Amino acid sequence: EEKTKDADVIVAEQGSNLRVYHWKSTEPEAGLPDATGFNNLDGDYLKKRGIAAYNVAGYSTNGVAQHTFALLFYILEKLNYYDNYENPENMQEEPVSPIRTEFLRAGWKTWGIIGLGAIGNRVAQIAKHLAAILSAIPLPGRNTIQNMKGKLDELLSRSDILSVHAPLNGYTENLMTLEKFRKMKKSAIFLNLARGAIVNEPDLYTALTEAPLQVQALMFFAKANESGNPLLKIQDSNKLIITPHIAWAAKETRFRVVDEVVKNIQRFQRDDRTNRVY
Repeated sequence: EEKTKDADVIVAEQGSNLRVYHWKSTEPEAGLPDATGFNNLDGDYLKKRGIAAYNVAGYSTNGVAQHTFALLFYILEKLNYYDNYENPENMQEEPVSPIRTEFLRAGWKTWGIIGLGAIGNRVAQIAKHLAAILSAIPLPGRNTIQNMKGKLDELLSRSDILSVHAPLNGYTENLMTLEKFRKMKKSAIFLNLARGAIVNEPDLYTALTEAPLQVQALMFFAKANESGNPLLKIQDSNKLIITPHIAWAAKETRFRVVDEVVKNIQRFQRDDRTNRVY
């Protein structure tokens, strides 16, 4: 509060909530998250105070797409198993190519995508080159949510791979529940490259331990630091893979986001509404 009371512009890092600042005598004129997501912004508060807000759009599209495929290939190729398998004892006793657990190709599998924004479309473009059979639904929102249920159920039941690239909002929060997971194939791979709260985490735990889902991969999850989170009980990376919020964070991408924050400040100064979200 003390640092921001006289600011004209605030650059808020990921996880910051602009509502926590209680402005005193001088109102800031702009808040700029250094990220694409802006669900951490209190839009009603910002609009009431007349504070402009810009996000950094598109800077991490290729990075998140790359992370999607890194997770997928780790799972499909059973790299955890074969990395642990390769030890001096086995190397002496086994043939050159010991196929002890089967692994799969991405080609000719049905890849379902929830959210066809920039990242979802980039993932789809790359998947095409792997000969994946694509099926997708657009970003869930006010204009699609009522008509989406049948399409989503079909997507769940058909997909060998299902990846989520939708923003977190009132329409997508808690989108993936136990009911949804039970509609998926027993061998399905689920990749959540979106916000953790899109997935109901207790339901995901049930799906992995009681329901038939074979393997899941998550970029990060909503309440990772809470000791009661049931997902922390699963220590088998053949069943569940969790990474921190790093898909966006390649070295080149971090340089780009700084450049884009500077450009957003310049846009604000000349009243350019590009990237303005409030």
